[in-house]
Amino acid sequence: MKQENIRNIAIIAHVDHGKTTLVDKLLRATDAFRENQKVEERVLDSNDQERERGITILAKNISIEYKGVKINVIDTPGHADFGGEVERVLKMADGTLLLVDAFEGPMPQTRFVLRHAIQAGLSIMIVVNKIDRPGADPEKAYNDCLDLMADLGANDEQLEFAMEHVVYASAMNGFARLDPADDNDNMYPLLDMILDDMPAPEVDPDGPLAMQCVTIDHSEYVGRIGIGRVYSGSIHTGDTILVVKNDGTQSTATVRQLFTFDYLGRKECDVVEAGDIGAVVGIERTDIGDVYTDPENPIALDPIEIDPPTLSIVFEPSTSPLVGREGDIVGARQLKERLMLERENNVTMKIEELEDKSGIEVSGRGILHLSVLMETMRREGFELQVGRPRVLFKKDENGNKIEPIEQAVVECPEEYSGKVIEIFGTAGGTMVSLDASGLVTHLEFKIPTRGIMGLKNRILNVTHGDGVFYHTFLEYGPYAGDIGGRKNGAMISMSTDKAVAYALGTLQERGTLFVAPGDACYEGMIVGESARPGDMVVNVAKTKNLGNQRSSTSDISVQLTPPRTFTLEEALEYITDDELVEITPQNVRMRKRLLSAVDRKKAAKK
Repeated sequence: MKQENIRNIAIIAHVDHGKTTLVDKLLRATDAFRENQKVEERVLDSNDQERERGITILAKNISIEYKGVKINVIDTPGHADFGGEVERVLKMADGTLLLVDAFEGPMPQTRFVLRHAIQAGLSIMIVVNKIDRPGADPEKAYNDCLDLMADLGANDEQLEFAMEHVVYASAMNGFARLDPADDNDNMYPLLDMILDDMPAPEVDPDGPLAMQCVTIDHSEYVGRIGIGRVYSGSIHTGDTILVVKNDGTQSTATVRQLFTFDYLGRKECDVVEAGDIGAVVGIERTDIGDVYTDPENPIALDPIEIDPPTLSIVFEPSTSPLVGREGDIVGARQLKERLMLERENNVTMKIEELEDKSGIEVSGRGILHLSVLMETMRREGFELQVGRPRVLFKKDENGNKIEPIEQAVVECPEEYSGKVIEIFGTAGGTMVSLDASGLVTHLEFKIPTRGIMGLKNRILNVTHGDGVFYHTFLEYGPYAGDIGGRKNGAMISMSTDKAVAYALGTLQERGTLFVAPGDACYEGMIVGESARPGDMVVNVAKTKNLGNQRSSTSDISVQLTPPRTFTLEEALEYITDDELVEITPQNVRMRKRLLSAVDRKKAAKK
């Protein structure tokens, strides 16, 4: 039977298309906040990095109540690097809102999440957002969504549902309309459509318990908390349940506490009914995909498969001469403990200690996925160093080497498209399509993940900052052979000292600098990029020899170009195999793995 008093919906969208803002307005429309309550914008982006980056990293559950019906809303990450979250949480939904920007239409990462929603058989309702944006074309965005759904293999039923259920909205201004020309100024048309047309959960409330854990939360007081949807029966506090793992192993456990989602928080309860989403406390070592069922009448559910990691990075304790100056936590033991705790909470990452105990290998879905963990740790006071990201290769059935392939999309003015195609050609990419019919040229490529590293800066340079670049994991494909890395050599400091303006003035003529006067440098640290291939050892602390004659002011003043600065992701993409990124709470520095020039020469001869 259908549980008519519950709706479970996911919201999927590309980064920055207004998904989290839409949820804000739905909460306000259903009186989730007191009239005088001060609420931050994008209230679901609770993580500091989510707010700063403007992206959703963790899938979250909330619930709203409208006309006596509980609507569980699942906010999914829009970035492909956090796809491990997406695949699982869609299992809890019966329908999804496909949110697209009326100006941009569906983007590559919309494609990634939408493919999973279609494969899960969900009903898809289209919400065309930002219809008041200059240059918006809601009809084109709507038609592009239908084309994309057909391209991804949506069945006739899903396509018909999407054609009949479209809402035009401006989440920022808090309105949703069935026709862009309407003058409605609230969100109720969208809420009414969810209630009237989104399918209610199809459940067996009187059958044996069947619940599957799709998300793990962690509390230092009660341990792991399994979050999932009850497909049949109901679960009560104090119940003895059978826990069936993905590999088929079974054990029994007692439910100590139960919670359901209530607006932005959780509410403790004694029972979670069929069709609802709940959180269960008391199951030791619970994991993604665990099925909680009746010990006497067990029900089998399909195991949950998570796409495997595509990149790995080795985390090591810092060996920099400046270690301990900026961070409080520098020891190898603390680093290991922190990463093992992350392994408990973050099932989308694979975290293993190296055999020689020199570091911890962390594997994830992309550089952004891995850098979010590094950024979190540096904010906690850690100092560490990491090597170059390494692509994880596989073997196919015939024993051939295969590697992760990405779908990359570039939108740029037409005059730069030739340069963009040339850059992808040198990085192992092949062009799939070119569309020059709009205001900008739309280019699509297939490119190995190895070739993506460092590409964003090159594209921004050749498009003079006017290019937009997105990429998302597509599939594992044949090994593409050698791909050239960084062409230019590095400028490497020869001494441990502060950089001096006089020295930097002479060095900037020979390349690009990464440090400014007064910056602390050490032997082996990368302080710039040479204009030529091959590394160059330089003296950043060289001062002018002063004679006994007074020099004119013009002689001693040095005109310095501002140094090039790197974000954490840019630094990871920039370094080569013999280099490291040093991460501290205040700085991101790049350095050679071997700090001494003598040691590097010896290693080169081996």
